[in-house]
Amino acid sequence: MPPHERMTWARVALWRWTTITIRMDSPILQDLVPINRVWRRMTSVEERLREATTSEDPFLTKIAQHGLAAGGKRYRPLLAQVAAELGNRDNGEPVEAGVAVELVHLGSLYHDDVIDEADTRRGAVSVNENWTNTIAILAGDFLLARASEVAAPLGTEAVALIARTYATLCEGQVLELQLANDLDHGPDEYYQVIGGKTASLIRTSARLGAITGGADRDTVEAISDWAWEMGLVFQLADDVLDFVASEEWLGKPAGSDIGEGTFTLPLLYAADGPSGGEIRGLLSGGGPYSRADIDRVIGLVIEGDHIDRVLDEATERMRASEKAAARIPENDLTPIIRNLDRYLLDRVEVARGQA
Repeated sequence: MPPHERMTWARVALWRWTTITIRMDSPILQDLVPINRVWRRMTSVEERLREATTSEDPFLTKIAQHGLAAGGKRYRPLLAQVAAELGNRDNGEPVEAGVAVELVHLGSLYHDDVIDEADTRRGAVSVNENWTNTIAILAGDFLLARASEVAAPLGTEAVALIARTYATLCEGQVLELQLANDLDHGPDEYYQVIGGKTASLIRTSARLGAITGGADRDTVEAISDWAWEMGLVFQLADDVLDFVASEEWLGKPAGSDIGEGTFTLPLLYAADGPSGGEIRGLLSGGGPYSRADIDRVIGLVIEGDHIDRVLDEATERMRASEKAAARIPENDLTPIIRNLDRYLLDRVEVARGQA
């Protein structure tokens, strides 16, 4: 039995955390966010995404909308709509905020797939695989440009925030490339990477939603801090899944991060533990790594309890997010934010086998 098949409890729990919790069509999520305005705006977000990705060139439209057609969780625009409830404005600006952050996300995915030489995205053939790297890069640029165009009417703060966030995404990606196949970097560099590549845009989603919704400055800062911690938990769980989920669920073999030379926190901890010598021997030479070597590394990470150690950190991050949320004045959204915190924390606890 492959080593990643042994952790059924973690696989099931994190599957629930990643798919049920943040899918828009999930009854559980809709129960946790029982605000009709949010879901009405999400419908408008979907419509506006189609409009914003339409070009005068039908071919470019087809390419730009390829990623939209593949689906996706729309977690970032949804977070913007939730955060907008912290203010008292009732206009279309939060919808535009949601569209802008999703366009940044989608454009960055097009570029990431070129960098990673990925052939699939969201269960569909990637743009670079279906067409060419050049087309994928240009389409990603188009999406990013449209993100700025959508954000422009929201004001200079919004445009600056979108631009700064994409710069941070690039910084995270560049650092990740520098650290490829490197077992000598530690948690600090790892958190720099996931902060730049994942948490920064999740934070911007909440921040821009709160700003366009008319929240006061203290509340904007609090929801931004909350979302930052949530973004880190999001990526921590995703990185754990690469060790414990099945190939059927992942849509790619377990340990794909290892195969690509991306060494995430569970592996970094294991490389500094008792099995570190064997792991370093297996991963010396900079790849490519055999399937047998990857499976052996996964087994050593799991057997050394390094998955639990990372989930412990995810739990602490969730507690930090709760503290940030506590700074938000009590309002109708407060119990919803607490419910989201609690639900995600419970999922992480189940993944640790302690619930």
